[in-house]
Amino acid sequence: MSFVIKKKDEYIEQFISDSFDINLLARGDGTEIMVQHIAQGSLFYVYPSEHSNVMEFYYLLSGEITGEVYGETVILDPNDYFISSDLEEPVHFRARTDVTMLWVITEPTFHELSAEFQTLKNMVEMVEKKDRYTFQHNNRVAMYSVKIARKLKLPKEQLENLYISSVLHDVGKINIPEEVLLKPGRLTEEEFALIMRHPIDGAEMVKSLYFEGISTIILQHHERLNGSGYPYGLSGDDIVLEARIIAVSDTFDAMTEDRAYRKALSAQTAVDELVKLSGSHYDPIIVDTFVEILKDEGRI
Repeated sequence: MSFVIKKKDEYIEQFISDSFDINLLARGDGTEIMVQHIAQGSLFYVYPSEHSNVMEFYYLLSGEITGEVYGETVILDPNDYFISSDLEEPVHFRARTDVTMLWVITEPTFHELSAEFQTLKNMVEMVEKKDRYTFQHNNRVAMYSVKIARKLKLPKEQLENLYISSVLHDVGKINIPEEVLLKPGRLTEEEFALIMRHPIDGAEMVKSLYFEGISTIILQHHERLNGSGYPYGLSGDDIVLEARIIAVSDTFDAMTEDRAYRKALSAQTAVDELVKLSGSHYDPIIVDTFVEILKDEGRI
């Protein structure tokens, strides 16, 4: 049971720009509730979602807006509201006065605006620029992980946390010297110790994000079921499900892309290796689910 009271100036996180600001008030099960303040004369848009069944609800608390909807000009005043789903193209509005709106959306959105998230994402991109072999690695891992999570029918909030963790899972590598990241030969013990620190550093860096559990997922994404992983040698159910999903996605992508020390393996060879280590290193249900996905897509 949960019952939370907040005062008017309390919020989870805030995004501020020159023409508008957004306060995140509540989130759960993939839904976010926000209050948006828009300066007079500013344009704002409601964009189509990449996913079906996403609904947005806007309730005008104060001010006046005008927009073009289905070729008609509409004017909305306080206590008017509109609902959006399955849009085919953006709908634009203009604030005729300073405006305050309640905004509810059934998919996570605020993280895309969060300055902290963007800073961390920029760090991930810096790591990828250091190492041309890992360009877009984090985005591919996120794509594979979300596909697995959807196939497993994970709840929205768990899927949301998994996506953010996947995108940021290697952010701790920002602290690893370039000569270690790009070394084509065998690493020394000291160099491997630096590599083994990146989940710890990454977990520490994301602790301030408002998503619960992100830090733990990133910390554990190199742990393995039999305790042979790092940084703490966790095993079995001590490793959270989201970290076990990223472990499979991360390993598959690492094997199927070129590296400084070897050429990319085929998808089938990578899958054969995952299956061989299923039950010892990787969660068998997750491996089997990923294999089904790759078969459905015709990759193996």
